[in-house]
Amino acid sequence: MSGKNIWELSQNKLIRSAGVFRAAKILIFCLLIAVEIIIAVMNARGREGLEYAIWVILGIEIALTAENAVKMWVLKKFRGKIACYVLDTLLLLVLTYFTDGTLISTLYIIILSEFYISQEKLSGSIAMGACSIVLFLVMFGVSHSFGERIDLGWILSNAFNDLIILVLHFLIINFTLLLYRKNAEIAKTVEELNLSNEKLRRANEELQAVTVLEERQRIAKEIHDTAGHSITTVIMQTEAAKLVIESDPADAKRKIAAANLQARHALEELRESVHLLSGSETKPSLRDALVDIIHESTDGTGIVIRYEIQALELCDAKTRFLMNTLKEGISNGLRHGGATAFWFELREEGDKVMFLLSDNGRGVKLSALKEGFGLSGMHKRAESLGGSLWFETEAGDGFEIHLTLPMDGEL
Repeated sequence: MSGKNIWELSQNKLIRSAGVFRAAKILIFCLLIAVEIIIAVMNARGREGLEYAIWVILGIEIALTAENAVKMWVLKKFRGKIACYVLDTLLLLVLTYFTDGTLISTLYIIILSEFYISQEKLSGSIAMGACSIVLFLVMFGVSHSFGERIDLGWILSNAFNDLIILVLHFLIINFTLLLYRKNAEIAKTVEELNLSNEKLRRANEELQAVTVLEERQRIAKEIHDTAGHSITTVIMQTEAAKLVIESDPADAKRKIAAANLQARHALEELRESVHLLSGSETKPSLRDALVDIIHESTDGTGIVIRYEIQALELCDAKTRFLMNTLKEGISNGLRHGGATAFWFELREEGDKVMFLLSDNGRGVKLSALKEGFGLSGMHKRAESLGGSLWFETEAGDGFEIHLTLPMDGEL
């Protein structure tokens, strides 16, 4: 669902909610008029000693109707309605005095219903309900006294049914409103979550697009750097072999073998880069990929590589780095160290991946080791993946590459 659709759905629900409250107000207003008419008819003859009461009753009912119309349809803010609620109370008190008390509690209920709907805080509804009950009892007692002494027990006994109705009305209306508003809050929260999820989905899509672009740019740079470096090395090795082919055929053969291996690795790197750019999902396991590199390096070259490789599952970035490190290590051992045999080991140790490549080449004094393009690139890439890289070598004692990387999820 799009953000626009979610917003439209939210607006539609708000409109429906407003429609529910508007319909409730119309119903309350109609009930108010109906009850007022019934009260006027029931008190048409007036009470004894208050023959003019019907005119007072009609005047109060007209005022009560007009005031409630203004309160419901003109005033929008609750603060502006406070004066109307005070006037409601006063008019009901007077009406209670001039009638026999019949259906007055119903008028209280009707006016309190509008108050409960307009009041968002339960504390306000409790205060208004309690005050209305007290005032109703007071005026009920006053309207029935007419000089007679009436105590609280008589008032409570005769107004008991009205009290029960007022209390039940308060509980039912406010409980219903509480459920309705809680459901509305939950619905609003769900809509906000849906909108947030939609935004997150879009952001994720944009991030994926940017990530794909960055990865393709990285692969393109890697093709430029590694393939260009490998081809340059092949050219240099073959040129060097040409210079010594007559004077030192064995050395020339080693240089040609090294150049041949470097060319194979360059071709494999190009194939891997094309594979990544094409987005193909099928790929060999890390162990199979490393074994393939070893076989490509030994087939037809006279090189011996022994190995012990555990089956590990790593992300694409770490997999490519381990493969490239193995290729670079073998090529460097052949080109610079004149190595003829290698030992390669890859294993999991705790939460780390341990990589070791050792050769039987000439080696070099560690203090005199100069890191060229390949070795410096290894260092930077290892650090970017949260790992570490170091070398162990001595003149005449071979060369070792040690690499550790965190297992996936350990960065």
